[in-house]
Amino acid sequence: MAVDGCGLVCKYFLIIFNIIFAVVGFAFLGLGLWLRFSGSTRLIFQIQEFNSSAFVVGVTVLIALGVLMLIVVSFGDYGACNEKRCALQVFSCLVAVMAGAEIGFGAVAYSRSDAVGLQIAEFYTTIYMLYVKSGDPAIGLTLKSVHELLHCCGLTGVSLVEVVKETCPKPDGFWENIAMPSCPTTIANIFERRAPLVMGIFLGTAALLITALVCSTILLKQLKRLHQNITAHYTTVY
Repeated sequence: MAVDGCGLVCKYFLIIFNIIFAVVGFAFLGLGLWLRFSGSTRLIFQIQEFNSSAFVVGVTVLIALGVLMLIVVSFGDYGACNEKRCALQVFSCLVAVMAGAEIGFGAVAYSRSDAVGLQIAEFYTTIYMLYVKSGDPAIGLTLKSVHELLHCCGLTGVSLVEVVKETCPKPDGFWENIAMPSCPTTIANIFERRAPLVMGIFLGTAALLITALVCSTILLKQLKRLHQNITAHYTTVY
């Protein structure tokens, strides 16, 4: 069955949406699996006391989210490319659930921005300690990326005592040669000061998911109408 007009636009939008979604899903899943099974981090998951830590929870969420996104992509691309109504119906249900979850998580992140910031800071601290103990270059690259992004330096920021200063960004001004902002404090402050921005990111993602849901619904209606027309044609002929 061939769709046209708005249905065709929605079909190609869904294809592009699912390609982007697949790239992000693979990135989340790959990062989560690497953090879960890397020789430097595997022991954390084997220690009972750490099972509820922000690091373990964060890695588990990354893996689960990556798998869920790839499942959504599978139904979405198959349904859009092959114009399969059943696959599009499953895709629509999954996208609706994810959009609702995005709005819910955004509201929680906004209302509890201080607690969320502390959890992310704890996640950073775990990565920091792993690098100090193992010296793993991959973890060092992760730290360097965080430091460059947030313009902070380790747990203390003090150049004389900071043990990971080789991963820190270039000091900006005279005083930063002595002490830069510490990363846990910077992370916590970002979530407290920019809670509306965090909420906006969640709502923006939810809006994108809702757009995909609308396109899927439009495509489903057009496919249903085409199916009815074909059925009516064959009924008339035979």
